[in-house]
Amino acid sequence: MTTPIDRFRLALAQLNPIMGDIAANLAMARKARAEAAAMGADVVMFTELFLAGYPAEDLVLRPAFQDACRRACEDLARDTADGGPAVLVGLPWNEDGKVYNAYAALDAGAVAAVRFKVDLPNYGVFDEKRVFAAGPLPGPVSLRGLRLGLPICEDIWGEEVVECLAETGSEILLVPNGSPYWHDKMLERYNIAAARVTETGLPMAYLNQVGGQDELVFDGASFILNGDASLAGQFRAFAETVALTEWRREPRGWRCVAAPRELVEEGEQADYAACVLGLRDYVEKSGFPGVVLGLSGGIDSALCAAMAVDALGSERVHCIMLPYRYTSSESLNDAAACAKALNVRYDILPIASAVEGLEAALAPLFAGTPRGVTEENLQSRARGTMLMSVSNKFGAMVVTTGNKSEMSTGYATLYGDMNGGFNPIKDLYKTEVYRLSALRNGWKPSGALGPDGEVVPANILVKAPTAELREGQKDQDSLPPYDILDDILVGLVEEERRVAEIVARGHDEATVKKVERLLYLAEYKRRQSAPGVKVTRRNFGRDRRYPIVNHFRDTGAPAHVPEAGMDRARGAARADAVDF
Repeated sequence: MTTPIDRFRLALAQLNPIMGDIAANLAMARKARAEAAAMGADVVMFTELFLAGYPAEDLVLRPAFQDACRRACEDLARDTADGGPAVLVGLPWNEDGKVYNAYAALDAGAVAAVRFKVDLPNYGVFDEKRVFAAGPLPGPVSLRGLRLGLPICEDIWGEEVVECLAETGSEILLVPNGSPYWHDKMLERYNIAAARVTETGLPMAYLNQVGGQDELVFDGASFILNGDASLAGQFRAFAETVALTEWRREPRGWRCVAAPRELVEEGEQADYAACVLGLRDYVEKSGFPGVVLGLSGGIDSALCAAMAVDALGSERVHCIMLPYRYTSSESLNDAAACAKALNVRYDILPIASAVEGLEAALAPLFAGTPRGVTEENLQSRARGTMLMSVSNKFGAMVVTTGNKSEMSTGYATLYGDMNGGFNPIKDLYKTEVYRLSALRNGWKPSGALGPDGEVVPANILVKAPTAELREGQKDQDSLPPYDILDDILVGLVEEERRVAEIVARGHDEATVKKVERLLYLAEYKRRQSAPGVKVTRRNFGRDRRYPIVNHFRDTGAPAHVPEAGMDRARGAARADAVDF
């Protein structure tokens, strides 16, 4: 039986695993364990599914992948025979033909214990019931003189798992997480963690992954709560760290007496930092040497260029202006000023010959038809082709620059301005693009590689937005003002509100119905769009999945009240239920 102890040193490894690169993740774990040993740690803790990367989606179902993760776990377990820190690490675990989201305790050269995730999230970005089996309610793990409760991520979002751990003798809750970022997520995590701590009286170390994985960004921002729910430690957001925490047994239980206390970005600063980290990791983990983007002189491309430089450095960002006859001198000047402020390579490639060549080729088929949107879109498609050609020739990834307002309403051209590998502002509405641009001109996140000061020229922030596909064109010729449009879209997309409810907020009914129609019609475009950083609670793709072919339209009627006497089937359903 393990002798109880009075002091305990826990190292928390807030790191950025690489999806599927199990050898690299194992090397990262070994390096962190060596750092923890140098600090005098008793145990080093890693995040959910660390050896695999998170979320691995259907990759988890491949037996060869499961085997590789298990071998890495056993290799790491052998390391613990050296008498250094014990290890807590996550991986997929195949047992009796079922695959579990597991957390393993490694000590004395072996796998000392394994616990399985119980509550598998199956909402929003999560789809764990698709690939994992739910584990049984767990008891504590005895390790280095402690009885540790190891609930895995979602297991603390309800009461049952933590209550079971407390009732079976856990002394400290150590929670490994793969909790993705969205706006104001930190407050939600604090509230959930504080509720579990208050219910049980047990202190909690909440360790979260950091880094980008496809559309998701994990912000880290790990923290520690003592048994009275007071904040004992706070780690940085959007950055890797291995840090030591010290714990002492007191009359009322264990207490964290030493831990880092860092400030974390909040609100729109956190949104910006998330976009930068998501872009950086997508480029780095995919192996691109840099990025190329069209710099139009507008707000969207200017913000994307600033994010790209903050993520990768100016030497890895190539901006190209692609002017046509409708491109104003104001746009040419603004694009040049933005490129100069960011110190990036900047080229001007006129598209007239490309557009006119396409028009000439199509002339026999288009003869006798009026000029319109089709001809306007040739400009966008010529630009998209040229950017993709630069990418193919030199290897840099094309950054596409459409915002969420445009993606919602279909104001983007397939195989044109939608071309690209990744979109850092895909989940930012147009009004948010303006706010984040103004924010970046007076601040930049920790670790950003771009210059201080103004990077989005002041004139871009004040001029009317336009695609410049025809003479005198402005976005608001065919869309409501963006403050109105975005409020309607928030109601339709983020909140799933009825048309009647949005109208009651003060909007014109015909305008709301028009926006809803555009939203539904653009689904086919969104299915073909580049991935982009999730910032809101409901991004397009993982969070919001609508049919492409969809004839439903909200009539604007108020909420339906079921007719009296028409709901007898509910009672019949209850009466007909079979009790096994």
